[in-house]
Amino acid sequence: MKKLREFIWPIIGLAAVVVSVYLLWHQLEGLSFADLEASLAAIPAHRYALAALSTLVAYAALAWYDRIALIHLGVRGISWLFVSLCSFTTYALSHNIGASVFSGAMVRYRAYTSKGLSAAQVAVLVALCSFTFGLGTMLLGGVVLVLQPDLLTRLEGKLPALLTNPATARILGGALLAFVALYVVGSILHLKPMTIRKFKLEYPRPQVMVRQLIAAPLELLGAAGIIYFALPEAGNPGFVVVLAVFLASFSAALVSHAPGGLGVFEVIFLTAMPDLPKVDVLAALLIFRLFYLLIPFALAIVVVLLFERGRLAAAMRGRAEVPATVPPPPVDGPGLKPDLEPVSKVG
Repeated sequence: MKKLREFIWPIIGLAAVVVSVYLLWHQLEGLSFADLEASLAAIPAHRYALAALSTLVAYAALAWYDRIALIHLGVRGISWLFVSLCSFTTYALSHNIGASVFSGAMVRYRAYTSKGLSAAQVAVLVALCSFTFGLGTMLLGGVVLVLQPDLLTRLEGKLPALLTNPATARILGGALLAFVALYVVGSILHLKPMTIRKFKLEYPRPQVMVRQLIAAPLELLGAAGIIYFALPEAGNPGFVVVLAVFLASFSAALVSHAPGGLGVFEVIFLTAMPDLPKVDVLAALLIFRLFYLLIPFALAIVVVLLFERGRLAAAMRGRAEVPATVPPPPVDGPGLKPDLEPVSKVG
């Protein structure tokens, strides 16, 4: 069964890509490359600059994810530059490849064990970063659904009818915010771990929790900002609508397991933007893929090659890197700190 599960998700991801590309092809029927080129050229230079700035904000927030997890583990002595490069490389690879278990976790393992972390500590770091992203999605998604539950009606036919109904959408939004509130209260009051089947959540210290609630929404706002600034000003539905559609599209792309959400992300976004010319929406999505996915992916490959080259050179010289000041691996399990204070563990 374990081997079967290893094959089934890539197959599902490939099927999602095939179906989405087919749907996308029909949506874009009649558009030409000349139309797309004209739409890209019509985007003002200052909006390209704002989209690039949004990309920097998103990746800076992603680097903060790792920093928060290191604070949570009590790890000191690892520079911001190293953490930022590790985080950047991790997300640039996993966003494009889609197999975060191999790209994300493996990159972090290679990087952080070179600084003295144990495999158990890296596992907690990866889990906390993943949960931080999920927490931000629930927080922003809950706020959007509660304040403007009718936004998901734009996706009728692409999402289950239960989600596109404004009444149930508002209830879902309230449930998401209630989960976030429970997490906040649990952290402040040091409640016992919350267990749902095999899922176990041990609440972090309040200073860690507060950082999570700032970093995660910031990353999502930055990523959505890339598309918002790339869309034309005339007919632009506004940032809140773009954010809502981005959260729905990005979440669906992640669930699909399609590499880079290819096709899935575009189909949902194009469907939810009927008021704008499709060629303009497509141009904005191409800018998003270029700034948020492709350029970081190319840079990440260079970073990985340089890192591995440095490790190989150090090994050949017989020199060991000086490890960071890291607490010893916990004796009672990977979810505990050396002073036996619980730390967050997802899964």
